[in-house]
Amino acid sequence: MAKIKSFDELKKIKDKVRSNVELREKGENIDNLIQIKVAMATCGIASGAREVMNFLIDELAKEGINNVVVTQTGCMGYCYAEPTIELTMPNSEPVVYGDVTIEKAKEVIEKHIKKGELIDGIIPVTHKTIE
Repeated sequence: MAKIKSFDELKKIKDKVRSNVELREKGENIDNLIQIKVAMATCGIASGAREVMNFLIDELAKEGINNVVVTQTGCMGYCYAEPTIELTMPNSEPVVYGDVTIEKAKEVIEKHIKKGELIDGIIPVTHKTIE
């Protein structure tokens, strides 16, 4: 194990461990949480998905919105609209937003998550699963 050389390094380790523990705890009660999945396949990452994901995590924490779990997923099949996120509110169908920039992510938080309002940028569902 490498030596910790500063208080900042120790704080980063603490924050990472806390984040992992919170994710595990939230995972047991996932249906009652707001879920955000960020598509992090090659095309998503190349289009800025990593920055969008980091912004969402930081902004939600800054706003004190704790009933959200942000995770990454693979390709959602919307390469033309990357970066994409799938947002699922408790007891609701998922909504997929395309072309998500930092500004669009902020709007998703302010309008969809806080107020329950759908915003522009939804990718329409064109098929249903066979049951």
